[in-house]
Amino acid sequence: MKVFFDSSAFAKRYIMEAGSEKVERICSQSGMLGVSSICLPEIISALCRLRRQSVITEDEYGSAKQALWKDVEDAIICNISPSVIRQSIDILESHKVRTLDALHVACALEFGAEVFVSSDIQQLSAAKGAGLKILKV
Repeated sequence: MKVFFDSSAFAKRYIMEAGSEKVERICSQSGMLGVSSICLPEIISALCRLRRQSVITEDEYGSAKQALWKDVEDAIICNISPSVIRQSIDILESHKVRTLDALHVACALEFGAEVFVSSDIQQLSAAKGAGLKILKV
């Protein structure tokens, strides 16, 4: 199964919260995993925020960051190309989503995802409207 994760869903591998177990199951069942090039900075940003707020320790931050790097070694990282930009503009014009959410959906389309995984209801609606099979975590 060719699965594409947006940042909100993929972060659940490193930040234990509702949906984390489901994300682990999906990852173990996927034959090919895709993320956008903005996914990694978004997850690192969230981890840094949690570290600054003392929700996670410096060691937990380091472990999560190391696990993220290890996971993306086997993932396909979709870059922001002219084609992705065009698709994201179409998504923005036809759905109520934020810029980065549209870019994730456009990257999933470019990747040829069989399933798009997210925690964001509006983004999932846009992904479904763009023809992607969706999964909420």
